[in-house]
Amino acid sequence: MNFDKFLPLIKELKDAPLGGLEAQFKLAPKMRLRYDDQKIKANNPKRAAVLALFYPNYKNETTLLLTQRATYRGTHSAQISFPGGKIEHQDSELAQTALREAKEEVGIQKKDITIVREITDVYIPPSNFLATPFIAYSEFTPKFKINEEVASIIEVSMTDLLDDRNIDSVIMNTSYMKNIKVPCFRLNDHIVWGATGMMLSEIKEMLK
Repeated sequence: MNFDKFLPLIKELKDAPLGGLEAQFKLAPKMRLRYDDQKIKANNPKRAAVLALFYPNYKNETTLLLTQRATYRGTHSAQISFPGGKIEHQDSELAQTALREAKEEVGIQKKDITIVREITDVYIPPSNFLATPFIAYSEFTPKFKINEEVASIIEVSMTDLLDDRNIDSVIMNTSYMKNIKVPCFRLNDHIVWGATGMMLSEIKEMLK
């Protein structure tokens, strides 16, 4: 979709009903389904926020930003994610966390970003985080500057996100699960699954 056509839809996106867990669980690994609100609360998860940023690419096509994490000795090494991270003492609210992390990780300036709304929290069992996604947009093509936490930028067209043919399943092996079949998006030759896949599923339902 041309970004000029996307901009008038932002108000509808702001007012659209959330798909919630029903939309998220279309892309949820089975291990995530075992956690209800009571169990999540009992785990006292750490809080985090991520930014789902739409912007025009150099062709003026509506584009959504994802990143590939750097390889490290940790739970989410090399996985696909939105810019984001845990709340810090200087953050007055979770939206500030999302904006700060976006600046730190990919160099996007707060002044160039307009937050549209927050959507449904996603619990991430392996790292015990409860992440709040914020949908946002920039009217400009960002000039990215990644830090050491990010291996690469992934620019996903809105057209590809909405294409049901890009939903699949794959057998995954990670540090916390072996030979498990999980639902996923196949976007730009990347497998997007887990918490990021769940967030994308809700965003996709809202856009449709």
